Amino acid sequence: MLEERDPPACGVDGLRVAVAAAGLNFVDGLFVQGHYQIKPPVPFVPGSELAGVVTEVGSAVGGWAIGDTLMANIGLGGFADEVVIRSSQALRVPSNLDLVTAASVGQSYATAWFSLTRRTTVGPGDTVLVLGAAGGVGLACMDVARHLGASVIAVASTAEKRALCLARGATGVIDPTTESIKDRARELAGGSVSLAIDPVGGPLSDQALRSLGFDGELLIIGFASGEIPKLAANQILLRNRRVIGVDWGAWAMSAPEENAMVMTEVLDLIAAGGLSPVEPTIYPLADAGLALRDLLERRVTGKAVLVP
Repeated sequence: MLEERDPPACGVDGLRVAVAAAGLNFVDGLFVQGHYQIKPPVPFVPGSELAGVVTEVGSAVGGWAIGDTLMANIGLGGFADEVVIRSSQALRVPSNLDLVTAASVGQSYATAWFSLTRRTTVGPGDTVLVLGAAGGVGLACMDVARHLGASVIAVASTAEKRALCLARGATGVIDPTTESIKDRARELAGGSVSLAIDPVGGPLSDQALRSLGFDGELLIIGFASGEIPKLAANQILLRNRRVIGVDWGAWAMSAPEENAMVMTEVLDLIAAGGLSPVEPTIYPLADAGLALRDLLERRVTGKAVLVP
């Protein structure tokens, strides 16, 4: 539901932003359902990431001017046509990135880069299996893994999504509705998988774990399926496999300086052409409810944004 609200004061350290687009993320759906560990008092405005144009600059803010473009991760409040943010939240938009796409890259690419450069490392010779590969995090993980020199096998549930993954550089694709992920991944990898990335959860997690070879790693990023998997400990013990948790959001809040470095690395690579985010699906701001349902029910391919 859209409603009119009085604009907040900019404040001495604030930036007023005309929102060009607000990104949709799985966490936004958890917030509005009351399923996230942080439960803000209702009513509240959801929306954690956005991009837009500066329309007012606080008196204590340096380095920003009216008319500048920015992107930001603000936690809540992004589903609006105007926001006031802290200047410390603002990031420069790479010149080769339009504002609509910029609104969709922060969380997914930060998660992917944090996963593959901080929680583990990948490189040439590695084969990475990505579950939910046509989702926002999945596509970002594919892009980052390929940039780092690894080959990618993509798991996606529809022909349209698998075609996108192939177009984005996957060396092979798996249909989880008709194929064994474990068997097909091993076949495509020519033996076994070095690393499996799991933002989906549910029964697919066990299959991904079993696709790993000696010293293989399973990165648990999320549970988009709505089901938290129960992994067999003997499958972790066998062949010295490892299971690694990835919670970029909590880490980013606890280590802001390190997270700033992650974001700088990501945006520099996008600016240099080393990473190439996909254009998101666009919904009008008034259709936020529909967009969130489509996202939670996994009807969205890639990322989606709301445009005021």
